[in-house]
Amino acid sequence: MDKNTVIGLLLIFLLFLGFSFYQTNRNQKIREAQEKQLAEQIARQAEDTAALTLTADTAIAATAAGNPALTAVQQFSNPQIADTNDYVVETAKAVYYFGKKGGCLRKAMLKDVYRYTPKDSAKQPLVLFEDGSNEMGIQLMLRDQTEVNTLDCYFLSEEADTLVVDEKNNTLSLRIYPNVTGDAVACQTQDATSYIEYLYTFAPDDYRYSFKIRFVNMEKYLYASKHDYTLEWTAQPRTVEKNYETEKNLTSIYYMDNVDDVGNLDERKDAQKDFTSPLKWVSFKQQFFTTCLIVDDKPFSSATLQVSSPDKSETSVLKNCKATLDFEMPDLDKGSFGMSMYVGPNQYRLLKGYNMKLERQVPLGWGFFLLHWINRFIIIPIFNWLEAYGLNYGLIILILTIFIKIVVLPVSYKTYMSSAKMRALKPEIEAINARYPKDEDMMKKQQATMSLYKSAGVSPAGGCLPMLLQMPILIAMYRFFPAAYELRQKSFLWAEDLSTYDSIWDFGHNVPLYGDHMSLFTILMTIATIVYTWLNNKLMSPTQGNKDQQRMMNIMMYMMPIMFLFMFNNFSSALTYYYLLFNLATFLQMFIFRFAVNEDKLRAQLQENMKKPVKKSKWQLRMEEMQKQQAKMLKEQQNRRK
Repeated sequence: MDKNTVIGLLLIFLLFLGFSFYQTNRNQKIREAQEKQLAEQIARQAEDTAALTLTADTAIAATAAGNPALTAVQQFSNPQIADTNDYVVETAKAVYYFGKKGGCLRKAMLKDVYRYTPKDSAKQPLVLFEDGSNEMGIQLMLRDQTEVNTLDCYFLSEEADTLVVDEKNNTLSLRIYPNVTGDAVACQTQDATSYIEYLYTFAPDDYRYSFKIRFVNMEKYLYASKHDYTLEWTAQPRTVEKNYETEKNLTSIYYMDNVDDVGNLDERKDAQKDFTSPLKWVSFKQQFFTTCLIVDDKPFSSATLQVSSPDKSETSVLKNCKATLDFEMPDLDKGSFGMSMYVGPNQYRLLKGYNMKLERQVPLGWGFFLLHWINRFIIIPIFNWLEAYGLNYGLIILILTIFIKIVVLPVSYKTYMSSAKMRALKPEIEAINARYPKDEDMMKKQQATMSLYKSAGVSPAGGCLPMLLQMPILIAMYRFFPAAYELRQKSFLWAEDLSTYDSIWDFGHNVPLYGDHMSLFTILMTIATIVYTWLNNKLMSPTQGNKDQQRMMNIMMYMMPIMFLFMFNNFSSALTYYYLLFNLATFLQMFIFRFAVNEDKLRAQLQENMKKPVKKSKWQLRMEEMQKQQAKMLKEQQNRRK
């Protein structure tokens, strides 16, 4: 590694630190705004309730005045409804609020699940949607080609406003009836034999409920030649976790197309995608929760999906999500379009049970088959098996670490033996370095070193390849722990939530290049990595480079753990805890190997190998011939310069 390379790496490191400084300042401002909004939440809800009542009163006044702007809506609703409270459905899993105006899901509160609250604060229930942050409506065209959206219509129900779901009471029917005439004075006269119905069917113990759209005797009211309709779904998912930036960066729209391929819009920037082919489901996905609309039989014929970042002042909104979904209703007199909606945790095991590839929303490294295979068929089954015993999640991670280290033990042993063999050849390597001290002799030095390794029966790549085999496991864990819903709000030692960073000291102000808190697991992981680097350097064989290059290499090796201190300060504490355990287990493993391997006997064996004639393969002969040609060309170039 030359001086220019080191300078370049240092510049990259400084750029990284500068970006960290910018991000920590920004995160501090966002967190302060979140706490302020959290304190004002109850007041906002009261204001919204008053606003809804005012809206209803305004609609009544406008109707009495014969406002023509309301004529189209009046053909499908009764704006004189004074009661604007929601229809409430309660199951064992959640409480759903369906608006009387619009008939769609306005609010969902999950049971026994809580949003993040600061330390020493009372727990607050987790509400995924509220304050009009979720809306869904159908664009209709009347006989006179006037357009009206069901979001502007008031839905009626024959059931009570509150439904507690059990095996018998599990259906909520919401209907809008057309009026016999569009005249404002006669708006009370409704055709009870014709309606558009939203039929919701719930299971007592499921996050998924059925959602069917039915058209009954509507041919005489709707535009005759139009049988394609559009369902417009918009939502603004709200932050419910501790780390706003992480949650925001993991929020986007997911979908499955007609060939069962799952994709998503870009999570880091504004994006839009148009589909002319069918879609089977569309999901507004957050970090640990998802709201998914799934078709039953007929897919959405086409769609437009759009996601954008909120205004900077909206520190509680993660993304602006919009899905325009087209569906067919061939029979306007007795047609229906069946769907279901899942509103719940983004948990791999739970989503996989629906057999719709919904689990693809859990980021397990799907773009790299080896990563998600390791997570799906090794890590998750073992994790769930240990979880079934009711163990603390910190203990589960410890057992999982020990298991992985046992599995990769043969690979680790091979890596250690390769390093031990190269250490045993240290006197011979130093002799070669002394024989060729100049940089001009680098080619000869490499040839002599390779010849030594060959005669001793040592493979220089023997230590690298086994180590590379362990990398997919480490990367798979990098994906698994931050995405594991099971770790959400689960405590261990000083970490109150293993799914996010652990903070033993909140500074109350931003520390440049570091942040506003101290993550102890990250600090311990960094210390362990530095110690491991130091021990590894002591055990490594001498390199062929000069002392300056070795010094620069050592500096870079110690800079990487220091970079980890900044990189992982906001990461999942379960992940940094795992990396800490992995390093500690590696220390123990290294000492066991040193005790078990007699390096004096190993050196004697290598010396015996060097006395034996070496049979060269055709590939080795070709490589040696190529090296001789390169050395010859280099010598000719040097002679020309002289």
